[in-house]
Amino acid sequence: MRYPYDPELAAAVVMMPEVDISDVPAARAAQAEQLADAVSAADEAGVDVEEVRWPGPEGAPDVMVRIYRPRCVRGPLPAILSLHGGGYVVGSPDVDHAWNLMLSRELPALVVSVDYRLAPEHPFPAGLEDCYAVLCRLAKDATELGIRADRIAVGGDSAGAGLAAGLALLARDRGGPDICFQLLMSPELDDRLATPSALEFTDTPVWNRRNARLSWDAYLGPGVPGSAGVPPYAAPARAGSAELAGAALRYGPAAGGPAGASGPAAGQEPPGTAGPAAGEERPDAAGRPGTAGLPGGLPGEGRLSGTGALAGTGGLPGAEGLPGAGGLPGTVGLAGLPPAYVSVMQFDPLRDEGVDYARALLAAGVPAELHLFPGTFHGAVMVTHSDVAQRITAGAVGALRRVLAR
Repeated sequence: MRYPYDPELAAAVVMMPEVDISDVPAARAAQAEQLADAVSAADEAGVDVEEVRWPGPEGAPDVMVRIYRPRCVRGPLPAILSLHGGGYVVGSPDVDHAWNLMLSRELPALVVSVDYRLAPEHPFPAGLEDCYAVLCRLAKDATELGIRADRIAVGGDSAGAGLAAGLALLARDRGGPDICFQLLMSPELDDRLATPSALEFTDTPVWNRRNARLSWDAYLGPGVPGSAGVPPYAAPARAGSAELAGAALRYGPAAGGPAGASGPAAGQEPPGTAGPAAGEERPDAAGRPGTAGLPGGLPGEGRLSGTGALAGTGGLPGAEGLPGAGGLPGTVGLAGLPPAYVSVMQFDPLRDEGVDYARALLAAGVPAELHLFPGTFHGAVMVTHSDVAQRITAGAVGALRRVLAR
């Protein structure tokens, strides 16, 4: 399918390797090979990097963390808990190595990157609990680490942003460490895959509907995505749907579906969502940057996805220790969460769930800044020489600087 990408991105996309997570071991090996040269070539000037193991959740292995500390900077420093992407199934701190070096040097800040456990070997909530254990250690040992306990931000890209959003919910509900800010870049938030962008973008580079389905099946278990038992700590959009419904902003169920429907059944494609035939232009794509595929033509207009009431977490193995476990009706909303910066890409299946989540945060009284970058796809920031990638980076770094410098 042809999309009106930003010209600099269009020139690069043809050289980007296809991302296929249907064979997880092969995908991990391919990614590690691709990252090896980038990690060795990364500019470590002005930053000390060390890898240590911190205690993991009770009964679980220790967690490896990579710590980035700016040199010759007097503390205490702000801190960023950095969570890599990879669809919950691939990735390591190597994914964001250059990014974390830059953040530590430019802000300056202590950056802690978490090598959390991956699905499908370790489905939800293993990775999230690893991140929570590291957050607790970071706050508990703030003085020893030379950081400000009141200036700890969490952030990530894609699945890392989904973990960051889930971590903010979990820390609030457990009465855990205070998080001052959420940086959510192209966040993976909604297991239902029922938004317009999730239905439309079946062939986009890096991330598409097929990869999204494989990702959620691995993270939650086959047949679980889209069901009533998924907690918002796994799929934070579930909490966002409740906020929008409570604010009377949900316009109604998807066309042809019963009230309260949560989208297509797990593993099924809804009728009429495959998009135009190969080679055809998509309606409204050309000449309307940033609007194609969004309900009503503008971010946030038109029908919203979401199902209203949340279910408890009792149906997921390993979720017994989470708030709302044991099959009780979930009551998690978004009020009281830290401020957020949300960025989304135009031709990305995850676009609309990010837009909806930012709106839901606002509906809950949480400050949220939303940016949609026209002509982009998931992972466009990897095309570092492009003007739009530099704007994506500058926006995120600027948001962190404004919050952490207070």
